[in-house]
Amino acid sequence: MMTLSKTAGMIAMAAALLATPAMAQTLSIGPDGVRVMENNPRLERDEIRRDDRRNDLRREDARRGGVSEREAVRIARGEGLRELDDVRVMRNSYRVVGLDRRGDDIRVDIDRRSGAVLGVR
Repeated sequence: MMTLSKTAGMIAMAAALLATPAMAQTLSIGPDGVRVMENNPRLERDEIRRDDRRNDLRREDARRGGVSEREAVRIARGEGLRELDDVRVMRNSYRVVGLDRRGDDIRVDIDRRSGAVLGVR
């Protein structure tokens, strides 16, 4: 009788251990925060490609001697930006969006090559 209960216990434990990886989820920590990812290899490849494209743009700016996103934010802070909401990479410029000291929306456009301020709205 003892061996039957041990066998049943071993089978139950094996079933629980085998089911655990099937219930696992992948977490992605990135600029958008923490996200639960589907276990779809195609989605993971697309996500990697998107990140590679962003990194390629940043590397291209560094090679050209252009302004980095971090430098664009510093320039925008000099124009009155207090709280940063978003930095968008346009073809020839950075668009830095946020709030000024009064809490009003502010948008600063900065040339990617020279760092010149193109406009403040």
